[in-house]
Amino acid sequence: MAVGLLLACGVMTAALAMGLRQSFGLFLAPMTTAKQWGAADFSFAIALQVLVNGLTQPLWGQLADRIGGRRVVMLGAALQCVGVLGMALTDSRLVFTLFAGLAVGAAVSAAGMPVIMASLTRLLPETLRGRATGLGTAGSSFGQFLVVPLAHLAIASFGWQAALVMVALTSLAMIPLALPLNDRPAPVVAGAPAEETARAALGRAFRTPSFWFLFFGFWVCGLHVSFMAVHLPGFVASCHLPAAVGAGAISLIGLFNVVGSLSAGEISGRWSRRGLLVGIYALRGVVMAVFLFVEKTTASVLIFSAAMGVLWLSTVPPTVALCARNFGTRWLATIFGLVFLGHQLGGFTGAWLGGLIFDRTGSYDLMWSLCIAAAAFAALVHLPVRDGAAKAVLARA
Repeated sequence: MAVGLLLACGVMTAALAMGLRQSFGLFLAPMTTAKQWGAADFSFAIALQVLVNGLTQPLWGQLADRIGGRRVVMLGAALQCVGVLGMALTDSRLVFTLFAGLAVGAAVSAAGMPVIMASLTRLLPETLRGRATGLGTAGSSFGQFLVVPLAHLAIASFGWQAALVMVALTSLAMIPLALPLNDRPAPVVAGAPAEETARAALGRAFRTPSFWFLFFGFWVCGLHVSFMAVHLPGFVASCHLPAAVGAGAISLIGLFNVVGSLSAGEISGRWSRRGLLVGIYALRGVVMAVFLFVEKTTASVLIFSAAMGVLWLSTVPPTVALCARNFGTRWLATIFGLVFLGHQLGGFTGAWLGGLIFDRTGSYDLMWSLCIAAAAFAALVHLPVRDGAAKAVLARA
């Protein structure tokens, strides 16, 4: 299959997956107002979605490693359609939480970036892997830039409920786009050297300090991303700025992360991946610290969004590259899925804690301070990561 077609379909699938998922924060204000729920009610459901996403990611990764990413992504797209329809049609907080948290959480895990990135990494030669993960991540960011304003327009034009139904139906477009992701491992040839089992690969990863450094570093990434994706529109509203500024901020993050992700993908193939991650997290802390203390205007929010956009998902290409170089590609979806679990545990914390702090204090200031401290921790925890590969691992990659 032509590399161009494979990359195009992978990028478009990632774009839809991320764009639809990142639009959920826009529904917080209209849904909680219409249903008279608290911000914590909505944010807990989305936080549970992030947590379930992380918990099921290694399971979907294991399945993708065995049967290929195509079938897993297709199943996730169908499940996402069902889950979002449930979010739109229920009036019960419990049922909403089950659909938004459990069903959609499992769906975005199956049809999400780790499975897509692992498929592209396996299907392409090593010389193209950094570029492919950069393109895939940039595509997901472009999806955020494109889909979030359309979701805002749909909410404004047709109401939040009809807009959610549109999000559900659009999820089905990922099914045909996933067709080229046919990375099912070839059958073992008689007499060939025995390949490493999933259990052995996981045991090796768990015994490696670098795995845990990446895990806890990605926890911080999830904390930042979910907090801002869910609460940045609400933060903008709390600053008495128009709702369109909140939607524009999320969209602008996606647009500028196209630049950040493409750059990170290229740098990951040529420079220290460890040093790149240290720099990204340190810069995040600086950008958030400056934003915390400046006057909140439309201009300052959009400038912050552009700066944060460059750093948004630019952590993904170097993290995937470090997983592949340290642990090989045979069980990459499984191992990166476990690292991604750290991201989603952080995401659960960011989405839920942001709503809880706002409900208790009436402000997001404490949450911003926690995010700044976490950025410093992430920069430090990546310093000891091994930025290389053992010969045995390279042989299997």
